[in-house]
Amino acid sequence: MMINQSILPASTNMKEFERFLNSSFEIGVFLDMHIAQLKNISVLAKQHGKKMIYHVDLIHGIKNDDYATEYICQEYKPFGLISTKSSVILKAKQKGVIAVQRIFLLDTHALEKSYSLIEKTRPDFIEVLPGAMPWMITEVKERVGIPIFAGGLIRTSEEVQNALNAGATAITTSKRELWDTFAVQK
Repeated sequence: MMINQSILPASTNMKEFERFLNSSFEIGVFLDMHIAQLKNISVLAKQHGKKMIYHVDLIHGIKNDDYATEYICQEYKPFGLISTKSSVILKAKQKGVIAVQRIFLLDTHALEKSYSLIEKTRPDFIEVLPGAMPWMITEVKERVGIPIFAGGLIRTSEEVQNALNAGATAITTSKRELWDTFAVQK
């Protein structure tokens, strides 16, 4: 699956989401929502021709397991789902939805556990947090051979470029200044 955006705008509230809807970006990420918002977000995205990636672990009011994943896939037909949970990744793949495994670069032990998990789930993409460490993006990509999204603590255009140059396919960010700088040209 090709992603033709260097920035994946991440919305954490409806105001940011409305800004995304009026942007030139086709694909966006929604973080931290209530289950009651999911239908409205899904309808608005479709009306605007947008493809959404939902962070299942941050949808309040629904458990982040394979049953919830199946429900979200059938009811809202997202472009993709992000999770730290292997059951969510496996169910998303089974349902034909882009599966993004989120990993945190805390220390060597956490990284090795993440590598083991990735070998089992074989997600379509890995989201590496924090993404402001280009040398780690390179290491993870070389080790697992799966495309990388970089997110977390990327604050400047230079840091975006560093992550992309290190091998990231795209940057997930809620920083609107970066959305504007890297807006997709129509």
